[in-house]
Amino acid sequence: MGDMLWAPPADVRERSRIGDYLRWLREHRGLDFADYDALWRWSTTDLDAFWRSIWDYFEVVAHTPPTATLAERGMPGARWFPGATLNYAENVLRMPGRADDDPVVIAHSQTRPPVTLTAGELREQVRRVSAGLRRLGVTAGDRVAAYAPNIGETYVLLLATASLGAIFSSCAPEFGTRSVTDRWQQIEPTVLVAVDGYRYGDKPVDRRAEVAAIRAALPSLRHTVSIAYLDPAGEPSEGTLSWAELAAPTDEPLTFTPVPFDHPLYVLYSSGTTGLPKPIVHGHGGILLEHLKMLALHHDLGPADRFFWFTTTGWMMWNFLVSGPAVGATIVLFDGNPGHPDLGGLWRLAAETGTTYFGTSAPFLLACRKAGLVPSDIADLSALRGVGSTGAPLPAEGFGWVYETVGDHLQLQSLSGGTDVCTGFVGGVPLLPVYAGEIACRALGAKVEARSADGTPVIGELGELVITEPMPSMPVGFWNDPDGSRYAEAYFDVYPGVWRHGDWITINSRGGCVITGRSDATLNRGGVRLGTAEFYSVVEGLDEVLDSVVVHLEDDEGGAGELLLFVVLAEGVELDDPMRAKICRELRTALSPRHVPDEIHQVRSVPRTLSAKKLEVPVKKILTGTPVDQAAAKGALANPESLTAFAALAQSRTSG
Repeated sequence: MGDMLWAPPADVRERSRIGDYLRWLREHRGLDFADYDALWRWSTTDLDAFWRSIWDYFEVVAHTPPTATLAERGMPGARWFPGATLNYAENVLRMPGRADDDPVVIAHSQTRPPVTLTAGELREQVRRVSAGLRRLGVTAGDRVAAYAPNIGETYVLLLATASLGAIFSSCAPEFGTRSVTDRWQQIEPTVLVAVDGYRYGDKPVDRRAEVAAIRAALPSLRHTVSIAYLDPAGEPSEGTLSWAELAAPTDEPLTFTPVPFDHPLYVLYSSGTTGLPKPIVHGHGGILLEHLKMLALHHDLGPADRFFWFTTTGWMMWNFLVSGPAVGATIVLFDGNPGHPDLGGLWRLAAETGTTYFGTSAPFLLACRKAGLVPSDIADLSALRGVGSTGAPLPAEGFGWVYETVGDHLQLQSLSGGTDVCTGFVGGVPLLPVYAGEIACRALGAKVEARSADGTPVIGELGELVITEPMPSMPVGFWNDPDGSRYAEAYFDVYPGVWRHGDWITINSRGGCVITGRSDATLNRGGVRLGTAEFYSVVEGLDEVLDSVVVHLEDDEGGAGELLLFVVLAEGVELDDPMRAKICRELRTALSPRHVPDEIHQVRSVPRTLSAKKLEVPVKKILTGTPVDQAAAKGALANPESLTAFAALAQSRTSG
């Protein structure tokens, strides 16, 4: 058991939004809960009552009311709020508790000076861009794609797209051409909005060639809009519109297309461990309810807050962050290198913007700790009430560092969830203390269990993270999966009717959780999950490389760990320094700098199953000390002798 590092104040129920919600439940529903555990149990057993209470408590704006709360409870296929029509953008732009001249978006960047949008200005921009999209012929169901960073324009575009019932999808501009086209060829967007480039620290990165290549690879595109971000004086290339033209003044009023509860809002993507990245479709209603619940009741955010999370537009935390105004919070956006000019940059940003909730990744916090940084010495963090950590498990020493150097008065919330649900299943809540190395609770409405190998729920021991009851923000489905078979296979193939997430979790007797990483082979670098499939498509696209396997060895200290690549080269080709440089260059260009391996080794063959699947997990086990005969069932291998090279390397690494 970790040490208790923070305890809720005695008057937490008077001061917190979840306390207000508990009073509301008593007053309007006749329900009284002694503690968080009792509330959680109710929220995961009486799903109808709980989710209807979220709808009513937050006064969701609907055009037609639902005929029921949960029409179909089974998974996959649960049907929430049938008959309801609403619009996500309308509910976000309500911005409860905020006046027209209150700042609600504060955007900082290493590419241009800070930009602030008031509530009135945000609505006005969305009004204009909605009208601009309508002029381009965008209607409900069309896809609008953004190759753009975490800036105000990207946010305005999301809300404008959603207001029309069209479907949004974003890729961060550090994604290479291949990563982007692998995603967007699946959804066939009609409009592309792209930046010309950006600055990462003080380094300019021109993206015009990538944009041209993406346009050429997407025959579905009817229009391209260019944001002159790197070069504000730059002219859009031939056949493209400028952002100013898209957002031109107009008399058209801001209207919201009412759509069904499960109408697609945006498409997020899995990391592509097996084949193309999975296009995960999220719905207007499910995302709205989940984010209202999480942001207000768990993160305790409201009109007095400034909410920051360090993220790019290629990670679901961006989608989570930008729901902030739906609970009245101001959002702080940042685009650039979080380590420039040094690791204190984001902490100084928090001070400058009056951030009250600072969200980041566990690897960032651990990097600050390793660098000996004391944020409270370099920045006035007195406004900070909460720190959020996700993207990787945060070990106990990371918790300790936050309380020693950032502030002992704040609540540190470590959370874990995923792109698949665009939220956290497990996280923190104002009612519960913080213990070192531990996620405080399972989130309201999330029936999380740990399952042992034989499928029975376990407490106090490691198990597979499963969810045994539906949540509204589970995907509407995957794009272009008419019979739902890809969706069912992704989450429900191991335990029928139960969502298997692919993480290892231990749940203790008081409901605290510890996640110990993925139960599959996803790579995790700097808190960003990278799939192996897109990695292979680049490496093996080189004529000299016949086959490859990549593994990520986590660092027990919580650092970046090591990314090791093993290649099988064509006859007569040697793995020399120029060859290594070529592979690294290809990965950096096509995917991102995070995909560049720490070491590249030449092997004679890659271990594969009889059905030709690469064995990443056994390779990883062997490299971390598991004996070969325990790491893989040799009878299931097409080439069991291939494992000996990895065993030899493991031995030389240990002795070296």
